[in-house]
Amino acid sequence: MGGLHIQYYIVCKRKLWLYSKNLGVELDSDRIVEGAILHDRAYRQIKERDIHIDNQLQIDAMDKHYVREVKNSSKMNQSDHWQLLYYLYELKKRGVEKKGLIQYTKERKNEEVELTQSDIERLEQMTKEIEGIIHQPHPPKLVKKRYCRNCAYYDFCFAGEESEE
Repeated sequence: MGGLHIQYYIVCKRKLWLYSKNLGVELDSDRIVEGAILHDRAYRQIKERDIHIDNQLQIDAMDKHYVREVKNSSKMNQSDHWQLLYYLYELKKRGVEKKGLIQYTKERKNEEVELTQSDIERLEQMTKEIEGIIHQPHPPKLVKKRYCRNCAYYDFCFAGEESEE
């Protein structure tokens, strides 16, 4: 389980299930390509960039005080927040304690994130629920959300649906 599992759990349980089945439709998404370019350009001044830990964590950058993540916008700030908390939690389990910092480039703002005991308890509950979702034989029921049209899995989820336009 990695940070994207946490993020997709917050955003959409169905997306989480589809992602866990390695349905790679997201690879062709314009938003994914845009994010990859943003990621490549961010934090060039920091030595520790693009950090992979135990084939589980993929952290944008880390410095003396912060685990850093860069995001294009804060539209999904709740899922961004929990993704970074998950990274802080996993690092803490490995003996590394830091704060988190999310940089939102469009708004030119930063959000500082600190892991609390209640966050740890919620993350442990989330991981149990995620395990349950990804082991289901079928995807969770479709729940229409305001951002579905921008999702890379839109065609999968809405194939055969009547157009609302």
